[in-house]
Amino acid sequence: MNLAILSTYPPRECGIASFSRDLKNNLALWGQNVLILAITDKNSSYNYPPEVVFELKEDRKDDFHIAAEFLNSAEVDAVFIEHEYGIFGGRDGAYVLDFACNLEKPFILNTHTVLPHPGFRQRGILAKLGKKALAVMCMTRRSSELLNRVYRVPLEKIFVVPHGVPIFKEKPREALKRAYDIAGRPLVTTFGFIGPGKGIELGIKAISYLKEKYPGIIYLVAGETHPNLKKRMGEAYRDSLLDLIEKVHVEDNIKFINRFISLEELGEILYMTDVYLTPYPHRSQAVSGTLSYAIGCGRAIVSTPYDYSLEVLGDGRGLVASQANPEEIAILIDRILSSPQLKAQLEKKASKLGKTMLWPEVAKNYVNILQSILQVNAERKVY
Repeated sequence: MNLAILSTYPPRECGIASFSRDLKNNLALWGQNVLILAITDKNSSYNYPPEVVFELKEDRKDDFHIAAEFLNSAEVDAVFIEHEYGIFGGRDGAYVLDFACNLEKPFILNTHTVLPHPGFRQRGILAKLGKKALAVMCMTRRSSELLNRVYRVPLEKIFVVPHGVPIFKEKPREALKRAYDIAGRPLVTTFGFIGPGKGIELGIKAISYLKEKYPGIIYLVAGETHPNLKKRMGEAYRDSLLDLIEKVHVEDNIKFINRFISLEELGEILYMTDVYLTPYPHRSQAVSGTLSYAIGCGRAIVSTPYDYSLEVLGDGRGLVASQANPEEIAILIDRILSSPQLKAQLEKKASKLGKTMLWPEVAKNYVNILQSILQVNAERKVY
Protein backbone atom coordinates (compact mmCIF):
# COMPACT_ATOMS: atom_id res chain seq x y z
CA MET A 1 0.00 0.00 0.00
CA ASN A 2 0.97 3.64 -0.44
CA LEU A 3 0.41 5.35 2.90
CA ALA A 4 0.91 8.80 4.38
CA ILE A 5 1.24 9.96 7.98
CA LEU A 6 0.28 13.43 9.22
CA SER A 7 2.28 14.05 12.39
CA THR A 8 5.25 15.72 13.97
CA TYR A 9 8.48 14.02 12.89
CA PRO A 10 12.19 13.86 13.83
CA PRO A 11 14.44 15.74 14.11
CA ARG A 12 11.68 17.59 15.98
CA GLU A 13 11.93 16.37 19.57
CA CYS A 14 8.48 15.13 20.44
CA GLY A 15 7.00 11.85 21.62
CA ILE A 16 4.53 11.73 18.72
CA ALA A 17 7.41 12.40 16.31
CA SER A 18 9.34 9.41 17.63
CA PHE A 19 6.21 7.25 17.43
CA SER A 20 5.58 8.27 13.81
CA ARG A 21 9.17 7.53 12.79
CA ASP A 22 8.92 4.07 14.36
CA LEU A 23 5.55 3.47 12.72
CA LYS A 24 6.91 4.49 9.31
CA ASN A 25 10.07 2.36 9.62
CA ASN A 26 8.19 -0.72 10.76
CA LEU A 27 5.42 -0.42 8.20
CA ALA A 28 8.23 -0.39 5.64
CA LEU A 29 9.43 -3.74 7.06
CA TRP A 30 6.14 -5.21 5.83
CA GLY A 31 6.50 -3.74 2.33
CA GLN A 32 4.47 -0.57 2.76
CA ASN A 33 5.46 2.73 1.11
CA VAL A 34 5.07 5.58 3.59
CA LEU A 35 5.22 9.35 3.07
CA ILE A 36 5.30 11.89 5.89
CA LEU A 37 3.54 15.24 6.21
CA ALA A 38 5.43 16.89 9.06
CA ILE A 39 3.93 19.49 11.38
CA THR A 40 6.50 22.09 12.40
CA ASP A 41 6.17 24.39 15.42
CA LYS A 42 5.82 28.02 14.42
CA ASN A 43 9.24 29.32 15.49
CA SER A 44 11.37 26.43 14.21
CA SER A 45 12.66 24.84 11.04
CA TYR A 46 14.04 21.33 10.69
CA ASN A 47 16.27 19.43 8.29
CA TYR A 48 13.82 16.63 7.59
CA PRO A 49 14.75 13.27 6.00
CA PRO A 50 13.64 12.43 2.41
CA GLU A 51 10.40 10.68 3.44
CA VAL A 52 8.99 14.07 4.52
CA VAL A 53 7.25 15.32 1.36
CA PHE A 54 5.25 18.19 2.88
CA GLU A 55 5.79 20.58 5.79
CA LEU A 56 2.97 22.30 7.64
CA LYS A 57 3.44 25.17 10.06
CA GLU A 58 1.18 24.40 12.99
CA ASP A 59 -0.08 28.02 13.21
CA ARG A 60 -0.92 28.36 9.49
CA LYS A 61 -4.48 27.21 8.93
CA ASP A 62 -4.09 27.27 5.13
CA ASP A 63 -1.24 24.74 5.35
CA PHE A 64 -3.68 22.08 6.56
CA HIS A 65 -6.03 22.72 3.66
CA ILE A 66 -3.17 22.70 1.13
CA ALA A 67 -1.72 19.49 2.64
CA ALA A 68 -5.05 17.74 2.08
CA GLU A 69 -5.17 18.91 -1.54
CA PHE A 70 -1.60 17.68 -1.99
CA LEU A 71 -2.62 14.18 -0.87
CA ASN A 72 -5.80 14.24 -2.95
CA SER A 73 -3.66 14.37 -6.09
CA ALA A 74 -1.04 11.88 -4.83
CA GLU A 75 -0.96 8.10 -5.23
CA VAL A 76 -1.95 7.38 -1.64
CA ASP A 77 -4.28 4.59 -0.52
CA ALA A 78 -4.80 5.79 3.05
CA VAL A 79 -3.62 8.42 5.52
CA PHE A 80 -2.78 8.14 9.21
CA ILE A 81 -3.67 11.18 11.29
CA GLU A 82 -1.67 10.97 14.52
CA HIS A 83 -3.94 12.87 16.88
CA GLU A 84 -2.73 14.74 19.94
CA TYR A 85 -4.43 18.05 20.75
CA GLY A 86 -1.17 19.92 21.26
CA ILE A 87 0.50 19.32 17.89
CA PHE A 88 -2.09 20.98 15.65
CA GLY A 89 -2.74 24.71 15.39
CA GLY A 90 -5.93 26.48 16.43
CA ARG A 91 -7.74 26.21 19.75
CA ASP A 92 -7.37 22.65 21.02
CA GLY A 93 -5.76 21.75 17.71
CA ALA A 94 -8.82 22.59 15.62
CA TYR A 95 -6.82 23.06 12.40
CA VAL A 96 -6.69 19.28 11.99
CA LEU A 97 -10.37 19.51 11.00
CA ASP A 98 -9.40 21.68 8.01
CA PHE A 99 -7.15 18.85 6.89
CA ALA A 100 -9.69 16.09 7.48
CA CYS A 101 -12.64 17.93 5.92
CA ASN A 102 -10.71 18.67 2.71
CA LEU A 103 -9.12 15.21 2.45
CA GLU A 104 -10.68 12.95 -0.19
CA LYS A 105 -8.54 9.90 0.68
CA PRO A 106 -9.63 7.49 3.44
CA PHE A 107 -7.93 8.21 6.73
CA ILE A 108 -7.24 6.31 9.91
CA LEU A 109 -7.31 8.28 13.15
CA ASN A 110 -4.59 7.20 15.59
CA THR A 111 -5.52 8.58 19.03
CA HIS A 112 -2.73 9.33 21.49
CA THR A 113 -4.87 11.15 24.07
CA VAL A 114 -8.45 10.15 24.80
CA LEU A 115 -9.71 12.41 27.58
CA PRO A 116 -12.43 11.02 29.86
CA HIS A 117 -13.74 14.54 30.61
CA PRO A 118 -12.96 16.66 27.55
CA GLY A 119 -13.91 20.28 27.12
CA PHE A 120 -16.74 21.03 24.70
CA ARG A 121 -14.34 21.90 21.85
CA GLN A 122 -12.02 18.96 22.56
CA ARG A 123 -14.89 16.51 22.43
CA GLY A 124 -16.24 18.08 19.25
CA ILE A 125 -12.91 17.84 17.42
CA LEU A 126 -12.34 14.18 18.22
CA ALA A 127 -15.98 13.29 17.56
CA LYS A 128 -15.89 14.94 14.12
CA LEU A 129 -12.63 13.19 13.24
CA GLY A 130 -14.02 9.87 14.44
CA LYS A 131 -17.18 10.30 12.36
CA LYS A 132 -15.23 10.92 9.14
CA ALA A 133 -12.42 8.41 9.77
CA LEU A 134 -12.45 5.01 8.11
CA ALA A 135 -11.15 3.56 11.40
CA VAL A 136 -10.09 4.86 14.80
CA MET A 137 -7.08 3.31 16.49
CA CYS A 138 -6.37 3.51 20.21
CA MET A 139 -3.90 1.81 22.51
CA THR A 140 -5.99 0.54 25.44
CA ARG A 141 -9.39 -1.02 26.09
CA ARG A 142 -10.19 1.93 28.36
CA SER A 143 -9.60 4.35 25.47
CA SER A 144 -11.84 2.27 23.20
CA GLU A 145 -14.65 2.51 25.77
CA LEU A 146 -14.21 6.28 26.03
CA LEU A 147 -14.17 6.73 22.26
CA ASN A 148 -17.52 4.99 22.04
CA ARG A 149 -19.20 6.41 25.16
CA VAL A 150 -17.86 9.99 25.23
CA TYR A 151 -17.04 10.69 21.57
CA ARG A 152 -19.75 8.53 19.96
CA VAL A 153 -17.38 6.60 17.71
CA PRO A 154 -19.14 3.40 16.57
CA LEU A 155 -17.61 0.27 18.10
CA GLU A 156 -17.11 -1.33 14.67
CA LYS A 157 -14.75 1.52 13.76
CA ILE A 158 -12.54 1.13 16.84
CA PHE A 159 -9.38 -1.01 16.90
CA VAL A 160 -7.04 -1.47 19.87
CA VAL A 161 -3.36 -1.69 18.91
CA PRO A 162 -0.70 -1.46 21.64
CA HIS A 163 1.94 1.27 21.74
CA GLY A 164 4.96 0.02 19.83
CA VAL A 165 8.30 -0.58 21.52
CA PRO A 166 11.71 -0.56 19.81
CA ILE A 167 13.89 -3.67 19.99
CA PHE A 168 16.60 -2.72 22.46
CA LYS A 169 19.85 -4.67 22.68
CA GLU A 170 19.91 -6.34 26.10
CA LYS A 171 23.07 -5.75 28.14
CA PRO A 172 24.10 -6.97 31.63
CA ARG A 173 22.87 -4.73 34.44
CA GLU A 174 25.98 -4.61 36.61
CA ALA A 175 28.32 -3.98 33.67
CA LEU A 176 26.16 -1.03 32.64
CA LYS A 177 26.14 0.32 36.20
CA ARG A 178 29.93 0.20 36.27
CA ALA A 179 30.05 2.11 32.99
CA TYR A 180 27.73 4.77 34.42
CA ASP A 181 29.71 4.92 37.70
CA ILE A 182 26.89 3.66 39.92
CA ALA A 183 28.12 0.10 40.52
CA GLY A 184 26.44 -1.66 43.44
CA ARG A 185 23.82 1.06 43.93
CA PRO A 186 20.03 0.47 43.63
CA LEU A 187 18.74 2.38 40.62
CA VAL A 188 15.25 3.81 40.16
CA THR A 189 14.64 5.48 36.79
CA THR A 190 12.17 7.78 35.09
CA PHE A 191 12.75 9.00 31.54
CA GLY A 192 11.03 11.28 29.04
CA PHE A 193 10.37 14.96 28.56
CA ILE A 194 10.32 16.79 31.88
CA GLY A 195 7.61 19.23 32.90
CA PRO A 196 4.73 19.82 35.32
CA GLY A 197 2.35 16.90 35.22
CA LYS A 198 5.15 14.33 35.01
CA GLY A 199 5.24 13.91 38.79
CA ILE A 200 9.02 13.93 39.18
CA GLU A 201 8.58 15.64 42.55
CA LEU A 202 6.71 12.54 43.77
CA GLY A 203 9.68 10.37 42.82
CA ILE A 204 12.13 12.68 44.61
CA LYS A 205 10.04 12.66 47.79
CA ALA A 206 9.75 8.85 47.60
CA ILE A 207 13.55 8.57 47.47
CA SER A 208 13.81 10.77 50.56
CA TYR A 209 11.82 8.11 52.45
CA LEU A 210 14.09 5.34 51.16
CA LYS A 211 17.55 6.83 51.60
CA GLU A 212 17.92 5.77 55.26
CA LYS A 213 17.41 2.09 54.36
CA TYR A 214 19.22 2.41 51.01
CA PRO A 215 21.88 5.13 51.45
CA GLY A 216 23.32 4.48 48.00
CA ILE A 217 20.00 4.59 46.14
CA ILE A 218 19.95 6.61 42.90
CA TYR A 219 16.91 8.15 41.22
CA LEU A 220 17.88 8.86 37.62
CA VAL A 221 15.68 11.34 35.76
CA ALA A 222 16.68 11.05 32.11
CA GLY A 223 15.44 13.58 29.59
CA GLU A 224 15.34 17.26 28.80
CA THR A 225 12.63 19.77 29.62
CA HIS A 226 9.95 19.64 26.95
CA PRO A 227 11.02 22.09 24.21
CA ASN A 228 7.63 23.86 24.11
CA LEU A 229 7.68 24.29 27.89
CA LYS A 230 11.25 25.59 27.76
CA LYS A 231 10.20 28.27 25.28
CA ARG A 232 7.39 29.45 27.58
CA MET A 233 8.86 28.99 31.06
CA GLY A 234 12.55 28.25 30.66
CA GLU A 235 13.78 25.82 33.31
CA ALA A 236 11.41 26.95 36.07
CA TYR A 237 10.09 23.42 36.68
CA ARG A 238 13.53 21.83 36.79
CA ASP A 239 14.71 24.59 39.12
CA SER A 240 11.78 23.78 41.43
CA LEU A 241 12.94 20.16 41.49
CA LEU A 242 16.47 21.24 42.43
CA ASP A 243 15.00 23.28 45.30
CA LEU A 244 13.02 20.23 46.46
CA ILE A 245 16.12 18.01 46.30
CA GLU A 246 17.93 20.41 48.60
CA LYS A 247 14.94 20.72 50.91
CA VAL A 248 14.61 16.93 51.46
CA HIS A 249 18.40 16.38 51.53
CA VAL A 250 18.78 13.91 48.67
CA GLU A 251 21.50 15.73 46.73
CA ASP A 252 23.60 12.54 46.60
CA ASN A 253 20.69 10.38 45.48
CA ILE A 254 19.26 12.21 42.45
CA LYS A 255 20.91 12.38 39.04
CA PHE A 256 19.67 14.19 35.94
CA ILE A 257 20.53 13.62 32.30
CA ASN A 258 19.28 16.92 30.92
CA ARG A 259 19.17 16.25 27.18
CA PHE A 260 17.29 14.27 24.57
CA ILE A 261 18.17 10.57 24.98
CA SER A 262 19.09 8.46 21.95
CA LEU A 263 17.49 5.02 21.60
CA GLU A 264 20.83 3.27 22.16
CA GLU A 265 21.49 5.14 25.39
CA LEU A 266 17.90 4.70 26.49
CA GLY A 267 18.25 0.93 26.13
CA GLU A 268 21.32 1.01 28.36
CA ILE A 269 19.54 3.13 30.97
CA LEU A 270 16.55 0.81 31.04
CA TYR A 271 18.57 -2.41 31.21
CA MET A 272 20.60 -1.18 34.17
CA THR A 273 17.45 -0.05 36.01
CA ASP A 274 16.30 -1.97 39.10
CA VAL A 275 12.91 -0.25 39.37
CA TYR A 276 11.26 1.83 36.67
CA LEU A 277 8.94 4.52 38.04
CA THR A 278 6.12 6.39 36.29
CA PRO A 279 4.90 8.94 38.85
CA TYR A 280 2.21 10.75 36.82
CA PRO A 281 -0.10 12.62 39.22
CA HIS A 282 -3.21 12.57 36.98
CA ARG A 283 -5.39 9.49 36.55
CA SER A 284 -6.50 10.29 32.99
CA GLN A 285 -3.13 9.58 31.31
CA ALA A 286 -4.40 7.49 28.37
CA VAL A 287 -1.03 6.22 27.12
CA SER A 288 2.58 6.37 28.30
CA GLY A 289 5.25 5.63 25.73
CA THR A 290 7.89 5.61 28.45
CA LEU A 291 6.02 2.95 30.43
CA SER A 292 5.64 0.92 27.22
CA TYR A 293 9.40 1.05 26.69
CA ALA A 294 10.04 -0.13 30.25
CA ILE A 295 7.66 -3.05 29.72
CA GLY A 296 9.40 -3.83 26.46
CA CYS A 297 12.69 -4.13 28.35
CA GLY A 298 11.10 -6.32 31.03
CA ARG A 299 11.66 -4.00 33.97
CA ALA A 300 10.20 -4.23 37.46
CA ILE A 301 7.82 -1.27 37.49
CA VAL A 302 6.20 0.92 40.13
CA SER A 303 3.57 3.40 39.05
CA THR A 304 0.98 5.83 40.25
CA PRO A 305 -2.58 4.88 39.21
CA TYR A 306 -3.66 6.18 35.80
CA ASP A 307 -5.63 4.66 32.96
CA TYR A 308 -2.68 3.19 31.09
CA SER A 309 -0.76 1.84 34.10
CA LEU A 310 -3.87 0.23 35.59
CA GLU A 311 -4.48 -1.64 32.33
CA VAL A 312 -1.00 -2.77 31.31
CA LEU A 313 0.37 -3.46 34.82
CA GLY A 314 -2.60 -5.55 35.93
CA ASP A 315 -2.33 -9.28 36.68
CA GLY A 316 0.95 -8.84 38.54
CA ARG A 317 2.92 -7.21 35.72
CA GLY A 318 3.85 -4.28 37.96
CA LEU A 319 3.04 -2.58 41.26
CA VAL A 320 0.53 0.28 41.13
CA ALA A 321 -0.06 2.60 44.09
CA SER A 322 -3.61 3.33 45.19
CA GLN A 323 -2.94 7.06 44.78
CA ALA A 324 -0.20 9.47 43.70
CA ASN A 325 1.41 9.43 47.13
CA PRO A 326 5.21 9.47 47.61
CA GLU A 327 5.11 7.41 50.82
CA GLU A 328 3.16 4.63 49.11
CA ILE A 329 5.48 4.81 46.10
CA ALA A 330 8.43 4.39 48.47
CA ILE A 331 6.81 1.33 50.08
CA LEU A 332 6.33 -0.32 46.67
CA ILE A 333 9.91 0.42 45.57
CA ASP A 334 11.15 -1.05 48.84
CA ARG A 335 9.12 -4.21 48.24
CA ILE A 336 11.00 -4.78 45.01
CA LEU A 337 14.47 -3.81 46.23
CA SER A 338 14.14 -6.03 49.31
CA SER A 339 12.85 -9.09 47.41
CA PRO A 340 14.94 -10.48 44.54
CA GLN A 341 12.22 -13.08 43.99
CA LEU A 342 9.47 -10.44 43.52
CA LYS A 343 11.77 -8.41 41.27
CA ALA A 344 12.43 -11.45 39.07
CA GLN A 345 8.71 -12.27 38.88
CA LEU A 346 7.81 -8.71 37.83
CA GLU A 347 10.56 -8.63 35.22
CA LYS A 348 9.43 -11.97 33.77
CA LYS A 349 5.78 -10.92 33.50
CA ALA A 350 6.63 -7.49 32.04
CA SER A 351 8.96 -9.11 29.51
CA LYS A 352 6.24 -11.53 28.38
CA LEU A 353 3.87 -8.63 27.68
CA GLY A 354 6.68 -6.59 26.16
CA LYS A 355 7.29 -9.17 23.43
CA THR A 356 3.76 -8.54 22.12
CA MET A 357 4.47 -4.79 21.96
CA LEU A 358 7.63 -4.84 19.84
CA TRP A 359 7.30 -2.58 16.81
CA PRO A 360 7.54 -5.22 14.06
CA GLU A 361 4.57 -7.10 15.54
CA VAL A 362 2.61 -3.89 16.17
CA ALA A 363 3.23 -2.72 12.58
CA LYS A 364 2.06 -6.08 11.25
CA ASN A 365 -1.14 -5.59 13.23
CA TYR A 366 -1.60 -2.17 11.61
CA VAL A 367 -1.08 -3.64 8.13
CA ASN A 368 -3.60 -6.43 8.70
CA ILE A 369 -6.24 -3.99 9.99
CA LEU A 370 -5.58 -1.56 7.14
CA GLN A 371 -5.87 -4.20 4.45
CA SER A 372 -9.10 -5.50 5.97
CA ILE A 373 -10.85 -2.14 6.31
CA LEU A 374 -9.70 -0.88 2.90
CA GLN A 375 -11.07 -4.04 1.29
CA VAL A 376 -14.41 -3.61 3.07
CA ASN A 377 -14.47 0.05 2.03
CA ALA A 378 -13.79 -0.87 -1.61
CA GLU A 379 -16.57 -3.49 -1.58
CA ARG A 380 -19.04 -0.94 -0.18
CA LYS A 381 -18.21 1.44 -3.02
CA VAL A 382 -18.79 -1.31 -5.58
CA TYR A 383 -22.21 -2.17 -4.19
